Amino acid sequence: MYSLIMAMGTAATTSSTTGSTQGSMFTTLITFGVIILIFYFLIIRPQKKRDKEAKDMLASMKKGDKIVTIGGIRGTVAVVKESTVIVKVDDNARIEFSKNAISQILDKKPETAASSKKEKADKVEKVEKPAEVEAPKVEAASEAAATESNESQEKKD
Repeated sequence: MYSLIMAMGTAATTSSTTGSTQGSMFTTLITFGVIILIFYFLIIRPQKKRDKEAKDMLASMKKGDKIVTIGGIRGTVAVVKESTVIVKVDDNARIEFSKNAISQILDKKPETAASSKKEKADKVEKVEKPAEVEAPKVEAASEAAATESNESQEKKD
């Protein structure tokens, strides 16, 4: 009889620990999910945004832009190649850098006259054509002509 009671107690204990193990596993998975979301929104997503902005900046770089390299060298872009940039740092000194070595563009070169005119044309607002006014009736036109002739006769007198 004693062994029967012990077996029943052991079975009850085993089923209760299985339920608590599943509950703690679920809690652990939720905790890991929350940590992954935090890492995504605080680290991964902002880094992707910065990378995209840097890529766009390097793609828009052109001759005449004033730039700063990651080493702190300042100069003016002389030639833009596919993967490199030649930077004029002094009157006769030119240095070739990898595009990835450019940290920022300080001053953009002013637009050419043709491209600035095109931008201004794009910015001009389109004004709707005013609604057409009906032509005055013939009677009104003849009355206006009669008053004008009366006025001109009065001026002559």
